[in-house]
Amino acid sequence: MITGRGRRRLLVVLIAFAASLTWVQPTSAAAALTVLPNASRDFKLKIDPTADWRAYGAAIRGAEASGAVTRVTPLQVAQSAQHVGRSALCHDTGLNGTYRYDGFCWDSGDDNTSAYSSEGGWHPQGFTASHDFDGTSYHGHHLYLASWFFGTAAAGQNKFGRVTIAESTGGRVTYGHVMLVQPTGNATSGNFVPVTNVHADGMVWYGNKLFVANGGELLVFDLQYLWKMSTTSREETGIRAGVSSARWHQWALPLVARYHTGERSADPRACAGASGPICLGSLSLDRSTTPHALVSGEYRSSAAGAGGRIARWPLSDTHDMPRADNGDAVNTSSATAGYSTPVFQMQGVATDGTWYYMSGECPESWVPDPTARGAYSCIHRARPGSAPSVLTKSPSLTQNLSYSRASGRLWGLNEWTGHRVVFSIDPP
Repeated sequence: MITGRGRRRLLVVLIAFAASLTWVQPTSAAAALTVLPNASRDFKLKIDPTADWRAYGAAIRGAEASGAVTRVTPLQVAQSAQHVGRSALCHDTGLNGTYRYDGFCWDSGDDNTSAYSSEGGWHPQGFTASHDFDGTSYHGHHLYLASWFFGTAAAGQNKFGRVTIAESTGGRVTYGHVMLVQPTGNATSGNFVPVTNVHADGMVWYGNKLFVANGGELLVFDLQYLWKMSTTSREETGIRAGVSSARWHQWALPLVARYHTGERSADPRACAGASGPICLGSLSLDRSTTPHALVSGEYRSSAAGAGGRIARWPLSDTHDMPRADNGDAVNTSSATAGYSTPVFQMQGVATDGTWYYMSGECPESWVPDPTARGAYSCIHRARPGSAPSVLTKSPSLTQNLSYSRASGRLWGLNEWTGHRVVFSIDPP
C-alpha cells in the first residue's frame, strides 16, 4: 500500500517526468546530427597576414593620427540612448512558457525597417552579448549586439553592414548603431570606406574582437578602435578635409582582419555547396572547452534541404583571434570538429557543451506549412550522433543563437519585419 506521503512523492516524480517529456518531439525519425570525420582537413580559415591584417592596422593608425576620429567604448554607444527600445517582448514569439522566456524589442523604426523595401532599410542577422565578451558582463553591464545588412528592393541587398550595441537594465533598453568600415591607406595617410557586399550573417564578441560571418569570409573588428564621427550629416563614408563621416552614423568600427574559407575572390561572400569550402552563416561562442571555440553554422534554403555544415574553430585567448595552426598570432586556422545537420534552413547554432541548439524550419507536425509567411521557426537540439528534437517553437525567421554559461540561458533574435524581438529562454 502506498501511504499519503508516498503518494505525494510519486505524484512529484510523475509531474517531473511529464515535464521532462515536453520537449521530446522528434525533428526527424532517422536523421542525426552527423559527425564529419575530416573537418580539420576540409575546413580552413585562410589569411594573408600582410594584406589582410597588417595593412589594416597601419591604415587604422593613419586614420587615428589625422585627429578626425575619436575612440569611444561600447558602453558609451549603448548609453547614448540614440534609440530607446522596449524592455519587454512586444510581439508573439511562440516560445514555450515552461522555459521562462524573456527579452526586449527595438524601437518602432528598427522593428519596421526593411532591406527589401523600395526606400531601402536594414535587416538584423547576427547576435552576441557581453556574456560572450568575458563570460559574464561588460564591466558589470549587460550589453547585447546585433548585426544588420542594408539593401533596397530595386538594387538588391548586402550593400552595407552595421552593428547595434544595446544595454538592457531590465527596465530600460538603450542603443546606438555603428557602421562597419574598411580602413584604406597607410600609417601616414589613413582613411576608410564602407564594408560592402556584406550580409553580416553571424556575430561573436570575444574579448576585444568582434567576429562577423559573411559567407565565404570571416570579418574581424576590434572594439578598441570604436570611433565617433565628426558629423552625422553626410551620406559619404571616410575622412574629407579633416572631417569624418560614416553614412549618417554617429559611430564606425574598422576592419582589422579578413579570413577566407576558400580562395580569395572578387566575391568575398562566395562559397560552394556541400563538397566545397564551408559557408559561414551563423556564429556563436562555446566557452565549455579549452581552448574556447567559435561555432559556425551553414544556411541552406528549404528547397536545398538538410545537410548544412557546422564547424568548431579554436580560439587563442592570448590574441582573441582564431588559433593559428603554426602558432603565429594570425595565420591559417583549421577547424577541430564538424557536423552535418538534418534541420532544414538552419539559421543559428549554439552549444552549452553537451547539446547543440539549432534554429530553423519546424517539422510539419509542429507547423502545418513551415515555409509560409509568418510561420513560426523552431529551436531544435541534439547531441552529436543523435537525432534532434524540437525544444520549442520560436519567433518567425529566428536567426542567430547564443548560449550564456553564466546564466544558463539561450538567446536569439529574429528578422521578420514588424515582428522583431530579442529573446532568451532557460532550456531544461
